[in-house]
Formats: sequence, C-alpha cells, structure tokens
Amino acid sequence: MQNMLTFISNVLRGGASKNGAQTVSEGARLVGSTRSFADFSPQASFDIKKCELHRLDQGPPTQALLTREQGLKYYRTMQTMRRMELKADQLYKQKIIRGFCHLYDGQEACAVGIEAGINPSDHLITAYRAHGYTYTRGVSVKEILAELTGRRGGVAKGKGGSMHMYAKHFYGGNGIVGAQVPLGAGLALACQYKGNNEVCVTLYGDGAANQGQIFESFNMAALWKLPCIFICENNKYGMGTSVERASASTDYFKRGDFIPGLKVDGMDVLTVREATKFAADYCRSGKGPILMELETYRYHGHSMSDPGVSYRTREEIQEVRSKSDPISMLKDRMISNNMASLEEIKEIDVEIRKEIEEAAQFATSDPEPPLEELCNHIFYNEPPMEVRGTNPWSKLKSIS
Repeated sequence: MQNMLTFISNVLRGGASKNGAQTVSEGARLVGSTRSFADFSPQASFDIKKCELHRLDQGPPTQALLTREQGLKYYRTMQTMRRMELKADQLYKQKIIRGFCHLYDGQEACAVGIEAGINPSDHLITAYRAHGYTYTRGVSVKEILAELTGRRGGVAKGKGGSMHMYAKHFYGGNGIVGAQVPLGAGLALACQYKGNNEVCVTLYGDGAANQGQIFESFNMAALWKLPCIFICENNKYGMGTSVERASASTDYFKRGDFIPGLKVDGMDVLTVREATKFAADYCRSGKGPILMELETYRYHGHSMSDPGVSYRTREEIQEVRSKSDPISMLKDRMISNNMASLEEIKEIDVEIRKEIEEAAQFATSDPEPPLEELCNHIFYNEPPMEVRGTNPWSKLKSIS
C-alpha cells in the first residue's frame, strides 16, 4: 500500500520516467479507479411495478433493495445467458447445432429473478426453452454449448440436446408441451412428503396454458396444498400465434381459479425476485400452491426454424429492446445510482465474451460420444443389459 501511495505521489508531482506520458496516464487511471471504487454506493432502493393480485389481500412489496454485489451478480448472469444464446444462434446457422433449439434471449430477468427468490435446494422444472435455467441451476456454459453440439463433454453427455439438460434439483428441459406441469406437481408432493420445507417452481409458457393436464395439476395441488409455484412465462406468442388469438382469457394469473395468483413484470429482475420470494414464503407457510404470470418477451422466434417476423414486426421487437430490455434496465439503474461504473460493466462484458468463445471452442472440438455409449443409462442402477438396435441382429449394451 505504501509503495502504491509513493508511486501515485511521484506521478502527480510529475516525477521522471523513461515513459513519462504512459506513467502519468496509468497513474491517473489508477487514482480515478481507486476513487470511483471507494465512492460506489453499497446498496440502493428502487421502486418496482405493483403486481396485479388474484385471491390475495396483499402482494409483494413495491420497493426492492439491491446491493452492489447482487447487482453485479445479476448483470453478469443475465449477460452470460444473452451471449450464450447468441452464440447458439451462430452455431446453429453454421449447422454445428442441429435439431430443435429454442432460445431464451429477452427473458433473462425471469430466470435470474426466480433463482434469486428461491434457495438452491428448491426444485425447478421447465419446458423446452431451458438453456437459461440450466445455467442458473449451476451448469457451466461449456457444458451447455457442448450439449447443444452433441459432444461428450455436454451436461447430458451429448445425448440430450437443447431440450433435455439436467442438474441437481433441476429436472429439465421437457419437449412435450405442458407435460412438465404434472411432473412439477409431483415434485412438490415429494417436498411435502419429506417435510423439508422446500418448494418446486413449475414453469410453462402461454402456449401451454390451455392444456388440460395443467388444470388437472392445479386441482390436485390445491386439494393437497402442495408447495408448488406454478409460473406462466407469457412471452406474448405461442409459436407464431399471439395470446389474443389463442386464449379466450389472457389473464393467465387468474387461470388457477381457486389458486391465488400474481401478474408480474417479467422484464424487471427485481420485480421477479420480490414476487418469487413472496410466492415461496406463501408455499412454505403451508397455504398450498400459488400461480405467477410473468409478462416477458423473446427476441428470437419460437425456435431456430422460426424467423420470428412473419407474425410480428421488426419494429415491435425493437421497441421492446429499446424500452424494456432487462439487462439494459439493470445496467442503467446501477450506473445512475453510482453502484457501478460504465468501465466496470464493460470489463465484465469482455470477460463474458471470452468465456463464451472458449466454451464454443470446446463445444466444437470435443469428440462426439461413441456408438457403444448410445444406450447407456436407460435404467438406473440395473445390471448391464442388451438393447436391440435398428434390426434384430444389431445388438447394443446398456450400462447404468
């Protein structure tokens, strides 16, 4: 510390140096950096949008406290998710990623806000737009991109692909529309049975909201008072159909009828966090399930086979980007409240780009799984067994 002060003192006095201009520049930058770091606000309170309520006397708070540490963490996580999805878009267009691929860019505040409102030991299950939740549940970008490219280093060893990624307390990634909702109710039943004070977050989209199995799950969860947070991520379009053309009632937070509900601004990470905390506390108190509708927006089409502009205009997408982007909103809040500097944000962006590029390099160079591993893990904890191939004389082995 003494050496640093001596160095700064010499620079400010204009001390001699072989490269005087560079020394003065570095010294000034160091002084500016030291001052700005010391002057950062450690926390700030923000007004957030009030949630609409269904069968509730009171809802989440309309103010949220954000610490500098939390803000930087949320920013890094959301920006990593955004860059990861843009890289997946690029790899898909290069035909390195094949098959189904549903991207999550635009909806980052939902995943990060939910994760900030529950515990790592709580459970989460979602539909096929699952890359973001796979990351927030603890899987690295490298493992996610390698799974997308079908490589051995992928989170599911290259055999799951975009819609089938899993982690501890994370149950996918489910390809059948709405089918994860009864599974989520079952996970909540397990939480109740074990009495561990855990909850299950069960996500589905507006396109799945009219599925009969969802209402059956609502009924069972309400009868048994299961600790389940049902969350409809309403991104305005089910594939290429707007919610107004698909649903007679677009108040998805009221669809539980006898289940209390919240309508939440899904583009604001703080609003989502506070609403999720409220919902989790409600479930943990033994009152039964609760329903949340997150109003959000996806920038890409439904999947990579959908350009996303045949049923909506480019101007509509651009307007959401310019007025409601979740990452820009958080960045502006932090900078305007002196919780971070623009230079610090840019440094984080550079680090993220480097991480994504390194992950992409791994995902394109790691080997594909060998044929002999194709049938492994069909069953859990079973002795090795033969599996018939594409014809009767083609035999494969399955190892648990």
